[in-house]
Amino acid sequence: MMIRQSLSNDAILRARPAKNVVDLDRPYAFLAEKECQPNGQIDDVAVLFLTNRECPYRCLMCDLWKNTTDITVPVGSVPAQINHALRNLPPTNHIKLYNSGNFFDPLAIPVDDYAAIASLVKDFETVVVENHPRMCGQRVPAFLDILKSENAAITLEVAIGLETVHPAALSFLNKQMTTQDFRRACDYLGSLGVAMRAFVLLRPPTLSEDEGREWAPRSIEFAFDCGVKTVSIIPTRGGNGVMEQLSQEGLFSPPSLESLETVMAWGLSLGRGRVFADLWDGDRWRVNEIDWAARVERLRQMNLRQQLLPNP
Repeated sequence: MMIRQSLSNDAILRARPAKNVVDLDRPYAFLAEKECQPNGQIDDVAVLFLTNRECPYRCLMCDLWKNTTDITVPVGSVPAQINHALRNLPPTNHIKLYNSGNFFDPLAIPVDDYAAIASLVKDFETVVVENHPRMCGQRVPAFLDILKSENAAITLEVAIGLETVHPAALSFLNKQMTTQDFRRACDYLGSLGVAMRAFVLLRPPTLSEDEGREWAPRSIEFAFDCGVKTVSIIPTRGGNGVMEQLSQEGLFSPPSLESLETVMAWGLSLGRGRVFADLWDGDRWRVNEIDWAARVERLRQMNLRQQLLPNP
């Protein structure tokens, strides 16, 4: 591991390009994707990327702030966004309300919108939101109670960024959390009957390729130990300004496709829950990897089937 002093919030902010222009009454993106469910069935999932206030945490690797606002959106804005997306998407049984930060941050998602949001998503089997471990407080059961009053059978799932259990690398990410914060959040969510998924970074800054392959599996296993049932492996990417600076310093390189294949296979072999390889920008390997398209498609099929498949 390469050692470097952690960057301050100001340094991370100074490295950023400009934000994108967003519409307060429209999600900045929405789509339907297929995902293997816990019962092994492949279902369509509505995925909404809500427009709202930027996350207060300045995580080093994050680029989700590009489509956020600097203000709290007005009450009614988020329900309007959800309504717009659902009117333009095919029917699905599951929905992800991703908001580039923390669903239970009242400066991002107004608490006064909880009832309207719950009414809009009441007919789904599963509602997935994302949140920082240190914001998993009393607003979780408040929203859960409203949601259950609309549909007692609905499942609320909270996606949490664990990133890595490598202590120095996690500290360097400026995420302002520890693995114990993650465990406490999982214990609390589990006590409420809330399902959990975790995001794990493959090769975060300061780690070598070999270290990335070593610590991603450790992080996946830790997440499962904490009660998480679904893990998404995120190949660490650049594009937010500061990551390019770290690349020039020799402190960051994106992981190889081979590393993702190795870690994905290992995760599936555990048989402890669903493991997904994040492939949203799979063409990143177009230049450097042989047979990249067939290999990415293999990973996509492994996501759907949740089983190891032979190499193409």
